[in-house]
Amino acid sequence: MPTFARDKIELYFEEFGRGFPVLLFAPGGLRSSIPWWHSPADAPPRPWMDPTVALAKQFRIIAMDQRNAGKSRAPIKAADGWRSYADDHIALLDHLGVERCHLMGGCIGSSFALTLCKRVPDRIAAAVLQNPIGFADNRHVFAETFGGWSKAMRERDPDLSQAALDRFFDTMFGDDFAFSVTRDDVRNCQVPLLVMPGDDPPHPKVVGEEIAKLAPKAEILREWKGPAHLQEATARVIEFLTRHTP
Repeated sequence: MPTFARDKIELYFEEFGRGFPVLLFAPGGLRSSIPWWHSPADAPPRPWMDPTVALAKQFRIIAMDQRNAGKSRAPIKAADGWRSYADDHIALLDHLGVERCHLMGGCIGSSFALTLCKRVPDRIAAAVLQNPIGFADNRHVFAETFGGWSKAMRERDPDLSQAALDRFFDTMFGDDFAFSVTRDDVRNCQVPLLVMPGDDPPHPKVVGEEIAKLAPKAEILREWKGPAHLQEATARVIEFLTRHTP
């Protein structure tokens, strides 16, 4: 089982295909893990592509479970936040010897990707932001999903305090816009972005549209969700990433 350990953190990852690397950040909120890309056998198909299959013929796909999701584990501290996740991502790239890569993030993965575009822009060739999350009078949506995740974390670790979890929530989802970065961060982002806006409460259309408007090297793909658009959206993502591959 491919895991990378640092300090008391264990990160599970899988690799698919060959070529220029693409680091994947899955949908699923704080439960962001590799299976969220795959369509379940006993349910309707996901409305998005599975990059572990769709992109693996052209690229080296590095998919991961985020800390405390799927098979990855880490202590939870009150001071944790977006930077903690970015530290994991940078450490994994270093562990794999990846100097430069593309990013593709779905849902919360878009905010993970924007954090890396800010932190280590020289290591990111391009990023695909599918279904970006963000604030649009929807704090209760994130509070509800956080409640379920935090309950599971406290059952796993009874010594984890609610106060620490509350502070963690405020750090992750207490801001506005895309949560992990500011509008000025996006204005200053020189990484090419392909933005695929969402259309529901956790993934407000206005947030995706604003990211595409603010980022100086952004492109936008509005029709991407569902079987009617899957083939065209996949082709567009492949074309975008290929065009920006060094």
